[in-house]
Amino acid sequence: MSATPRPLHLAVALDGPARYDAEYYVGLSRLAERGALDFVTLGDSFARPGLDALAVLSRVAPTTERIGLVPTVTTTHTEPFHVSAAVATLDWVSRGRAGWQVDVSTTGAEARLFGRRPAAPGDALWQEAGEVADVAARLWDSWEDDAEIRDRATGRFIDRNKLHHVDFQGSTFSVRGPSIVPRPPQGRPVIVADGTGEPARAAAARHADVVLVRAGAPEQAAALRDDIRRRAQEGGRDPATLRVLVSLVVDLGESESAPEPGLDSGPRLAGGPHFSGGPVDLAELITEWHAQAAVDGFHLAPIAPHRDLERIVNGTVALLQHRSLFRTFYPGGTLREHLGLARPANQYAQARGTA
Repeated sequence: MSATPRPLHLAVALDGPARYDAEYYVGLSRLAERGALDFVTLGDSFARPGLDALAVLSRVAPTTERIGLVPTVTTTHTEPFHVSAAVATLDWVSRGRAGWQVDVSTTGAEARLFGRRPAAPGDALWQEAGEVADVAARLWDSWEDDAEIRDRATGRFIDRNKLHHVDFQGSTFSVRGPSIVPRPPQGRPVIVADGTGEPARAAAARHADVVLVRAGAPEQAAALRDDIRRRAQEGGRDPATLRVLVSLVVDLGESESAPEPGLDSGPRLAGGPHFSGGPVDLAELITEWHAQAAVDGFHLAPIAPHRDLERIVNGTVALLQHRSLFRTFYPGGTLREHLGLARPANQYAQARGTA
């Protein structure tokens, strides 16, 4: 492990009981932004009631300035072309702060909502998810950065030599392209995926910029991170371009500190390890894990965002900032800049330049 730990990254989930008031999510996102958190996530699936996560965060975008916005968008029963265009649009609306958490729909009930095909096994769904992430990156690159010329004298809006067909054939779909949306401000919005178990981990190591894992101890988190980095390197990626965050369900309770704070990796809540304690206790846990260079950061999922997010920002994050373990301001404007990730080069422009 590196002797000099990377900067600490912190994100928070806005999930909870279904809410039909977009202003609720606006308030939570602005609170998280005051704490200089890297990004917020908003879960979504065809199996639950609630507003569309991508649409909600598109509403949040103009009311915030710096925080990253990462909705869950399933790749099952959806059109890859439309997914890529929607995420690219969020990146434009937010001026370069969009991400996309990839997920799949596994149940027969979800399949029957669409009636196109039956439910498929997990390995097939995650293979398809990886292909969707692949073609999305190609579609985002299908416009070169300077494809728009807007030449009034000649009446030319686009340099057609800088638009590219992707001609992608997947296991369940094909896409020709190019996109109908110009290349996003970040080049490619940040892709987030859960990499705790198989077969999701294989897709995450190949395509994600941020990989979420569920671990009950620093050693377990470090082992998961090392495995993901190894797989990424074997797939031809630079593992240094990956950020691995531990997803942690958080219950800060009704008091400043619980009598016995700690991490419970048992089945108290679905979704993995569960922290019970106060804001100071949570800061101590984050400090300890980061000191061991076990993780790049944490993705915190408060069980009651309306109650616990303020304690996270004004308690936990404030203490980490006081200890100089977490930034007090955003050094850049895009989500990639928050995460220390470079803006990717356009694959088609590189190929044309080489040719």
